[in-house]
Amino acid sequence: MASLVVVAVFLLWGTLFQSPQVGAFKPLFHDGSVTHREITQMAILRKTAEVCRDIATAQGRDFTLAINNKLTASAVQKACATSPGSSSALSSQEFYSAITKIYQSNADIDAMFVLSAAHHVDNEAFVEGRDLITRGMAAVKASVQQESYISARITLGALCHTLQDFYSHSNWVELGSTAPFSNLIKPDLPLNNLADRRTPTCKNCIGEDCSDNILPEIKLHKKLTSGYFSIFPSEKPAGKCSHGGLFDRTSSRDPIGGINKDDISSSHGFLHQRAADMAINATMEMLQDIRLATGNQDFLRLMGLSQTSVLAFVIDTTGSMSDDIEEAKRVSFSIIDSRRGTPEEPSGYILVPFNDPDFGPLTRTKDANIFKAEINSLKASGGGDEPEMCLSGLLLALAGAPPSSDIFVFTDASAKDSKLRSIVQAMIEITKTTVTFMLTNALSFRRRRDVSQSQQFNSRSITQSDIQLYRDLAHISGGQAIEVTRASLSQATAVITDTSTSALVTVLYVVRSLATKESFSFVLDPSLSSVTVYVTGNSPVFTLYSPTGVSQAGSVADGPLGSILTVGNLRRVKLNSDNQTGEWKISINSKSFYSLKITGQSSVNFLFNFVEQIEGGDLTPKANRPFIGRNATLLVTVTGGDSVTVTDVLLVEASGSGVVNGTIKAVGATDFLVNVDRIPEGAFVVQLKGVSNDSTRSLSGQFQRQSPTQQQGSRVTITAQPNSTIEPGIPFDLNFTLVSNPTESKYTIRARTDRGFSVSFPSSLNMGTEGSAQGTVTLTAPSGTKSGTDVTLTIEAEDQGSGDSNYVALRFSVMTKVTDFSSPVCQVVSIKADCPVECSTASWEISANLTDGNGTGISSVSFNRGNGSLSLSFVIGEDGTNVTVASYNASCCSQEVELVVVDRVGNVGTCFTSIKSPSAETTTVKPSTPSTTTVKPSTITTVIATPNRGCFVSFSMLIWFSIKGLCLHFGALVKDLAAI
Repeated sequence: MASLVVVAVFLLWGTLFQSPQVGAFKPLFHDGSVTHREITQMAILRKTAEVCRDIATAQGRDFTLAINNKLTASAVQKACATSPGSSSALSSQEFYSAITKIYQSNADIDAMFVLSAAHHVDNEAFVEGRDLITRGMAAVKASVQQESYISARITLGALCHTLQDFYSHSNWVELGSTAPFSNLIKPDLPLNNLADRRTPTCKNCIGEDCSDNILPEIKLHKKLTSGYFSIFPSEKPAGKCSHGGLFDRTSSRDPIGGINKDDISSSHGFLHQRAADMAINATMEMLQDIRLATGNQDFLRLMGLSQTSVLAFVIDTTGSMSDDIEEAKRVSFSIIDSRRGTPEEPSGYILVPFNDPDFGPLTRTKDANIFKAEINSLKASGGGDEPEMCLSGLLLALAGAPPSSDIFVFTDASAKDSKLRSIVQAMIEITKTTVTFMLTNALSFRRRRDVSQSQQFNSRSITQSDIQLYRDLAHISGGQAIEVTRASLSQATAVITDTSTSALVTVLYVVRSLATKESFSFVLDPSLSSVTVYVTGNSPVFTLYSPTGVSQAGSVADGPLGSILTVGNLRRVKLNSDNQTGEWKISINSKSFYSLKITGQSSVNFLFNFVEQIEGGDLTPKANRPFIGRNATLLVTVTGGDSVTVTDVLLVEASGSGVVNGTIKAVGATDFLVNVDRIPEGAFVVQLKGVSNDSTRSLSGQFQRQSPTQQQGSRVTITAQPNSTIEPGIPFDLNFTLVSNPTESKYTIRARTDRGFSVSFPSSLNMGTEGSAQGTVTLTAPSGTKSGTDVTLTIEAEDQGSGDSNYVALRFSVMTKVTDFSSPVCQVVSIKADCPVECSTASWEISANLTDGNGTGISSVSFNRGNGSLSLSFVIGEDGTNVTVASYNASCCSQEVELVVVDRVGNVGTCFTSIKSPSAETTTVKPSTPSTTTVKPSTITTVIATPNRGCFVSFSMLIWFSIKGLCLHFGALVKDLAAI
């Protein structure tokens, strides 16, 4: 009983003290102050722009975007476009989505680790805080290496929080520091001059004035401290600074007051802006380290900077599917070959095969040739015992694909694993992914080829109830269940070509399950192109009307408004390109279910997430379904336009015409908080209407967009406090809590990972009149799991009486414990520059020895700047060390290079060289004692002069090397190079 009381008290504290005032810069929004969201977003935009600028420079392209704190995501997306002059619409949806995921993960730390000193660098927990940061960075790099970008973003957001809090909670700014504390992201460097627990650091504030409460001797000796925070006054050692603020009970004990700079009203709020600026620069420094470790292109993928969606297939590989597999090959190869090297080329490829009893593995790659080889290797075999593991394969694809992807499922069998429906639905809601099923011979005899027999025929078909499962999942996701014969499958796959394009948006999507006659209006704005109307169902009759009153019946294949393809249960209308703008109407008369979907290409789209208000007035993301019947708040971001006015945000009931209208508050040029007074009882979609104010493109006017994925409310909430990483082979316990109305209920618990890892959990939980219950899930990754592998754990709770359910989905990175934190070492052997005035007629070169000592070994060598050639060779040093010899050669017109050396766990070393003044003479530099390049963090310099040329050589712990022409008089400055 005592343990239950402890749990209850802890949960009460977690509820009462989730205020962002407790431990950090404000998470999302705070008038007049800079928030974690803004710090994170600005650092990402600036660093991403820098990467794109460097790529453009290396390719000889202009990059004119000014990199400052006024950047927007759409401006960076446009500037980073590989084909800036292309007429294709640019989608910044994934870029916005990635940034949102990162800053939401950042904000989650305040809600989930509110009393953790390490996560907020409170209580002088510098060592513990740095450990979170550096291990998080290692996890990000490992996840990127495995192309697990979503897990990498979640981990990145969490470590950003701790890194940024250092500048608000410590006295780094008060000590007069003008640059970030780089040692926080480099575990091989010491954390010097920390105030120990017995050293007093603060004095009482004078009333409300805490501007001078840090002791003079602390400032004089540059001692590093941070404020103590606790709900108990006694937790602060004598003489120590407090965090300060309403919820910090230590700040009422001598020394009274605090030193946090979380907002402008904080104890040290007068330094808030300086702390925020420092946090931005520190975040950029950390992002630069990740960029160097992963490479430019993978860094941009981590940031979600792609113009197109992924091409994702889930394919049944049993015997009767040979024709379907061949069609999947044909359409995917056609898309790859026709779009390779263009702005329409898919940004990635996903393939998941399934049969019975197997599904997977997941192939996720950015290399089209690898995808081609994998899909080409698929063979239709086995079968005869329909159904198959369709939903298991789909679940694997949902976890592996980026948010808002389109996934295509090819099958002619029912789902053996239909019990996964609720978890698949949860993953669809979380990822906002659209799923389209290609169902061949759904109601006819299906052929299966057995392994032991050449051919056999089974009188099996997908029953109506099985087809309905696929329809339901398709409709929930905003996709379609297309039923065709194998002979006509090649026509139906035109849908795949339609959706595998850049900047695809949904204008309207509706589903009707009963016979009805109904008309629908929709607005096409000037930014839209390639508008397509899909009507899916059993022989629906429809007529389309243009804004000018011109009409075309669905039975007319080629008419005044567009061309109509009829195949199976699909009608696809491609509108003519002229005169599309305005309000359209379509009337549909059907004797059974049907769906209507209208899409187009446009840079203007929107993202939304439910958020919830916490103590202190700020907002944090809500991880699962909102509560039915209660008010709720959405954070809506309009993408692709820097100036828009949102006029309506509606929750539209999916099965009818019921609408809940939201109250809109602008919190930025493209961000809006929307309050609704209730969540509908059933499924609903989010619809947005507004006006674009983009005067630069003459595309101003009304626009309409809809999130195709259905959302759903619940009367139970499930929460969990995750760790972002787990170790292979070591069981990880995750506690979760159910909260509902205070009535007795029994809930069925289900937990599953997308990778089939071992999971144990209670089969049910009883919720008493107190309205809450707790449980534990134990997750174990196999001991041989590669570092960086991502795994999604979904926990679902279903009321056994009402059937009401909710879920929480958690992503983890599997990480082997990292013990190597030392950067590779670069020893410059020689630099030879013989550059005349006409730079194009000559070249220069650098040679360097690269080693990793007792570390994990060098994984890659590349160059980040320059436009030359790099060659590598390998030798054994005199002491038996493996040495990588890097030789770089470039035209004298390309006057700088940065060699980037990365070891197997992502530690980075760099060598930077720059030649400034061409000369006919040759200068060779040979450092004689390379060990000094890693002994001290301070820079050691040597200057050598010749009659017409000078050289400046700089080494530091970051292993920087530069050579600059000084044009000094001979003998003016000479130092022996051996002194390095």
